[in-house]
Amino acid sequence: MKSSRSEFITVRGLRYHVRHWGNAEAPKLFMVHGWMDVSASFQFMVDSLQRDWHVIAPDWRGFGLTQNSAADTYWFADYMGDLDALLQHYAPNEAIDLLGHSMGGNVVMLYAGVRPERVKKLINLEGFGLPATRPEQAPNRYAKWLDELRAQPSMRSYATQAEVAARLQKTNPRLTDERAAFLSDHWAAQNAQGAWEILGDPVHKNSSPLLYRVEEILACWKLIAAPVLWVEADDTDAWRWMGPKENARIEIDRRIQFIPQVTTACINDAGHMLHHDQPQALAKLIEEFLR
Repeated sequence: MKSSRSEFITVRGLRYHVRHWGNAEAPKLFMVHGWMDVSASFQFMVDSLQRDWHVIAPDWRGFGLTQNSAADTYWFADYMGDLDALLQHYAPNEAIDLLGHSMGGNVVMLYAGVRPERVKKLINLEGFGLPATRPEQAPNRYAKWLDELRAQPSMRSYATQAEVAARLQKTNPRLTDERAAFLSDHWAAQNAQGAWEILGDPVHKNSSPLLYRVEEILACWKLIAAPVLWVEADDTDAWRWMGPKENARIEIDRRIQFIPQVTTACINDAGHMLHHDQPQALAKLIEEFLR
């Protein structure tokens, strides 16, 4: 494995963990992870990159080794605000190559439309967005949010690191024992009582009171100036939150049409965590796009 180093910086008042791979003088490639994930998740893909890169990957607020927000709600716009601050810190006067997976893919797509001058090339791994909502859903959504504020969310703990690895393999059966063992050491940590706790703020499990207004999102996508590589996995499970597969395919294709310069690709024999399942194929695709 390529070695990485950790750095801690202050981002919008939070102690942020940022992972670096490669030579600091090499071309920068920023990578941001998805929901309930960590920056170390990109290790296998980074190992497969053939060119010399300085890969910079943060743990989002409330994930991994980055400080929790201490708020009772995580607001999606804060991820974009954090990304803007991170790029200002590491690349203040340059357009950068930017990659995001899942939730991170949704963040980078929105950011590239709002700050088009900051992104040179953009790679979206399975960042489809969320199901469209209707105004009449708002009352129940607000009520659900209020109900959840009264409860104290929690994460399940595990007796051993092996149990954490087994949990990761349950979600992704393609994950090898070796990769599951590596990820478990970054996805969880042992507490004072000896149990293994997930490195994620339980508050992330709570609902947002705000509806997902897809047309506002697409209005931002239309303003993306960078070439975009849109990557899906052939066996993705993303359909489960986008509705029936046939309807979801129509909606996703509709959304893609709003991206001015887009190349679409599919990784075979891979699920939603395609950077775990087929890191070599994905790394080759990425470097061809960035060349």
